Formats: sequence, C-alpha cells, structure tokens
Amino acid sequence: MHEKPAGSPVLPPVAGRPWWAANELLAFLLELAALGCLFWWGFSLAENPAVRLLLGCAVLAAAVVLWALFAAPRARFRPPLAGVLAVKALVLGGGAFALYGVGHPTAGAVMGAVVVVNTALAETFRRRPGPAA
Repeated sequence: MHEKPAGSPVLPPVAGRPWWAANELLAFLLELAALGCLFWWGFSLAENPAVRLLLGCAVLAAAVVLWALFAAPRARFRPPLAGVLAVKALVLGGGAFALYGVGHPTAGAVMGAVVVVNTALAETFRRRPGPAA
C-alpha cells in the first residue's frame, strides 16, 4: 500500500470512475435540494412573513450545522458509519418529508427513493478501490 502525499484529496480521483463521479454530483444536488426543501417547509409553518422567514432560516441553519459537524466530507466530528448515515437520513430524509409537508407527496416519495439509492451507491463506491494507475 502506498502513502498519499500530504496535499492529496481525501476522495479518490474521478478519472476512470465516471459512475462514481456522476453519483457524487447527484449526492451534492440532493443535499442542496434537501436544504431548499427544509427551508421551504420551515417557511410554510407560519402566516406572519417575519416568522416565516425566521422559521425557514432556523430549520435550514439546524440542518447545515448538523451536516457540517457530522456528515460533510471534512466534518468537524467523524462518527462511525452508522452515525454518518443517521445524520444523512435525518437531513436528506427530512428534505423528502418536507416536500410531503408542503403538499407534494409524490415528489417527496421520489426524492426519498433517489436519496436511498444514491446513498447506498455512494457508500458502495467509497468502499471499492479505484482503478489501478
């Protein structure tokens, strides 16, 4: 096994792994969509515009802090895989449930299914070695 240089990226290179790269891009887009859906759901909880904005921002901030601390590639704390998956389920699944909560049950179900498949593939790809260089 060879050592990685100090400045090398944490994730394997994209070259030779187009499915991995496509799945990582989809994961990033799902993360953004989940955050947007959580904001939308929080925004929809009140009638007063100031309270709506406050709730939307609060739900969004809670999700971002949780993700940054435990699930991001450079997370402050690195729990075991089960902990990372629990945070992902809470934030990404919360995004899907948020879609349901704002009146889009089909879109929420589709998003939830895509999140499950994407996360399963991402964890599978991360466990496999990249192509030999």
